[in-house]
Amino acid sequence: MSDVVAYEREGDIGLIRVTNPPVNALSQAVRAGLIEALTVGYADAAAKVLLLYCGGRTFVAGADIEEFGKPPLEPGLGAAIAAMEAAPKGIVAAIHGTALGGGLEIALGCHFRVGLPSAKVGLPEVKLGLIPGAGGTQRLPRLCGLEAALDIIATGRPVPAAEARRLGILDATIDVPDAKTAGLTFARKVIEEGLPAVRVRDRKLTAAPADLFEKTRAALRRRSRGQTSPLACVDAVEAAAALPFDEGLVRERAIFMDCMASPQRAALVQAFFGERAAGKIPGLAPAAAARPLNRAAVIGAGTMGGGIAMCLANAGLPVTLVEATQEALDRGLARIRGNYEGSAKRGRISRAEVEKRMRLIEPALELSAVAGADMVIEAVFEQLDVKREVFAELDRYAKPGAVLATNTSYLDVDRIASFTARPGDVLGMHFFSPANVMRLLEIVKTGRTAPDVLKTALQAGKSMGKVAVVAGVCDGFIGNRMLKYYRRQVSYMLEDGALPQQIDKAITDFGFAMGPCAVEDLAGIDIGYLNRRRQDATRDPNERYVDLADKLYGLGRLGQKTGAGWYRYQKDSRKPLPDPLVEKLILDAAAAKGITRREIPDEEIRSRVLCALANEGAKILEEGIALRPSDIDQVWIHGYAFPAHRGGPMFWADALGLGKVVAAMANGARKWDRNSAQNWQPAPLLARLAAEGSSFAAWSEARGEG
Repeated sequence: MSDVVAYEREGDIGLIRVTNPPVNALSQAVRAGLIEALTVGYADAAAKVLLLYCGGRTFVAGADIEEFGKPPLEPGLGAAIAAMEAAPKGIVAAIHGTALGGGLEIALGCHFRVGLPSAKVGLPEVKLGLIPGAGGTQRLPRLCGLEAALDIIATGRPVPAAEARRLGILDATIDVPDAKTAGLTFARKVIEEGLPAVRVRDRKLTAAPADLFEKTRAALRRRSRGQTSPLACVDAVEAAAALPFDEGLVRERAIFMDCMASPQRAALVQAFFGERAAGKIPGLAPAAAARPLNRAAVIGAGTMGGGIAMCLANAGLPVTLVEATQEALDRGLARIRGNYEGSAKRGRISRAEVEKRMRLIEPALELSAVAGADMVIEAVFEQLDVKREVFAELDRYAKPGAVLATNTSYLDVDRIASFTARPGDVLGMHFFSPANVMRLLEIVKTGRTAPDVLKTALQAGKSMGKVAVVAGVCDGFIGNRMLKYYRRQVSYMLEDGALPQQIDKAITDFGFAMGPCAVEDLAGIDIGYLNRRRQDATRDPNERYVDLADKLYGLGRLGQKTGAGWYRYQKDSRKPLPDPLVEKLILDAAAAKGITRREIPDEEIRSRVLCALANEGAKILEEGIALRPSDIDQVWIHGYAFPAHRGGPMFWADALGLGKVVAAMANGARKWDRNSAQNWQPAPLLARLAAEGSSFAAWSEARGEG
């Protein structure tokens, strides 16, 4: 018998147990072991029913990532499921933890499925640019109907046990200590009540509206912004409705193989592995101990501070929220409660959970209240003098060994660390707004940050469900430093011939959720304005400067919060509406500078901003501000909504070819922006790799960081 799959019998129930730590991934050994155990179970005349369950913390959680990108190994998952469906006796799958992707497909190959109340199931392959490839698109609709199956498969969302039971994916949920007990309970019921063992493949599909597939495709085209795998999911589910089961399987496999060959799959898989690589820090031993983290404190109850407090409370951590005035504190707590109650209204958390999380947030009006915190996160106004005052006071009140973090977006964290007598305890924890929603956390390591402080911040990020990326100290770190050059190109193109709505459409057509002008309206025109004033003293006087956004600020057009910015907004609406006043402002500004505006094609818009990002990213890599190109991609995917199916700016450049990026920049110096040709000087690393015919990924791999 296999090392990872075992068979034994308990009375008249045959037990097949999978034990492949840590998540019981469907490795080749597991697949082969399942077939072997099934053969033994079928031959065991004393076993009336078979029970499939898993050891450890979860049911089969999906495919084995070690096999990603490698030639397939036999037997395939389809062969294991076919062996299950050939069973001469019923099979019960007992699910705990998560049954995702191939894990759920295995369960769908069984005759019955039972889960613990805490279990979740799903088919998340769409998130990797794929569709389920072992019958998931053909079997799931036969259990829960076409509409529910389309939603689950095309979004890849996990389905909680209660919903799975309601939809018919699970036959029962049983509240017992472990999956084996749940499975035995249900298997006994199968025997005692003589429940028929019906294969999922033999169940009849329920009828669905005639226009279901076209309506779903239309909705997905709007939502997926160029990602093709959601539409491929619809094609596969439609095959389940239109074809006999075996023909549907053939069609599913053909669609799956098309997806495998797609550049989008490569980008999404790279993003998947990049997220996991981000937590691996050279020189920081995996076994290095973090400092204890049992209580946190946040200084500042504004939008950002309140959002950070929510992140900590969501992770189950008690947090003291400090504000200077009762009015500001009450306003912050009201905003937090409103956010939680909104989540409860949408069914994401229970009302009881709202109150539980609110109890974890302890308000305070004195900085001395941080005394019991193991981590203190400062989220006050983005001004160095204000932060100097806070960190100097923290020396008085924060306990020895507390991690001291600043949520600055741009400021020098080395300098902030110098405001304390314990600079080794200081680092940056740059959350992205809204902090309780956005997954990115830039952790900024100073020259003196202690290793255990860095480890503590990484673990805190993980507990909050963040994608934590370590950055070095520079103006704007990784994301905002690159954003400066992205926005610079946008401002040049506005002056030279484009309008906000054209630029935004070109960018959203590429796959971004919002264009740069709409994003600036959402964040607030004043944020960028104040940051530019901070940079005035150090700005190169020869640099081309575009003051269009400054003019909007002067007019009081601060974006959505004032009802007008680059666009105008109707009351209670966030829909950006082009504004003739802005067009006139742009045309007048260009005329005043003697600029002859020209038509700027959408492809030029995209090429200019993407080349600017990749070029600055190359400088960041060479300076050691980012550890690896995939870290930069993670920052842009999770912090700036760069489309994951494009892989991130560095993956985009590699996929295009660095030689083509350099050629595009040379063209830019000649045609796009002759007045600022220095913007199109390739970074030394980019120029060198392009000349060698290499890539950022190969450079990183050669350094042992890929």
